[in-house]
Amino acid sequence: MKAMILAAGRGERLRPLTNSIPKALAPVGGMPMLEIILRRLTKAGVTEVIINTHHLAEKVTEFLQDKLNAGLKLEISRETFFPLETGGGLKKASWFFDDGKPFFLYNGDVYTDMDLPALYRAHLESGALATLAVKDRPSARQLLFDAEMNLRGRFLAGDDAFDWRGAQVKDPLRLPFSGVQVLSPEIFPLMTETGVFSMMEVYLRLAGAGHKIKGFRMDEACWFDIGTPDKLNALQRHISEKGLSI
Repeated sequence: MKAMILAAGRGERLRPLTNSIPKALAPVGGMPMLEIILRRLTKAGVTEVIINTHHLAEKVTEFLQDKLNAGLKLEISRETFFPLETGGGLKKASWFFDDGKPFFLYNGDVYTDMDLPALYRAHLESGALATLAVKDRPSARQLLFDAEMNLRGRFLAGDDAFDWRGAQVKDPLRLPFSGVQVLSPEIFPLMTETGVFSMMEVYLRLAGAGHKIKGFRMDEACWFDIGTPDKLNALQRHISEKGLSI
């Protein structure tokens, strides 16, 4: 099983910490976030991982050389001039996913104890192009799903408006994306976007064209991102109370 960890972001909102280390190496409960994610993916059965890098990329490379685990194949996808965002980064690394099997795509700034094997199984059972982990939590960015958890659009909080893709549905589920997903490699030929782009734009476009993009509810799992100092501190407090979950 393969996976990609998205770790190319500059971490602007997490400065001054990210002046000296990339966001993916931010210490969480005494362990770099990237190591936590690698351990969770390995526990879920992943044996090969590619990681995209940009900001302070050499520090990620050094970390991986020091932490290389027997049995885990690691590759780097260097985004030299500027970060390509989630979609551009995945497209650049598409050569890695050559075995025809679904794979994890995991944001490098997300901490969660969600059931990764259950997400993978749900993806296999549905036959979707992509299955997105979602959680009912406060967020200004919400995706719209029908009762069968098919992606139908998104809610634009700033405009207080619904951005439908395809047919509207009554009483849609409004759920934020959690930064963890499983994709089938059949999505690559359908990624017509080029350069710097977000996977969410790909998902919304494909959903509007009738392709199956599913949501997977992880409401019972804990979830944090470390995008700002306040959010990182909130996670540190959670770990001090509950312990580090891997």
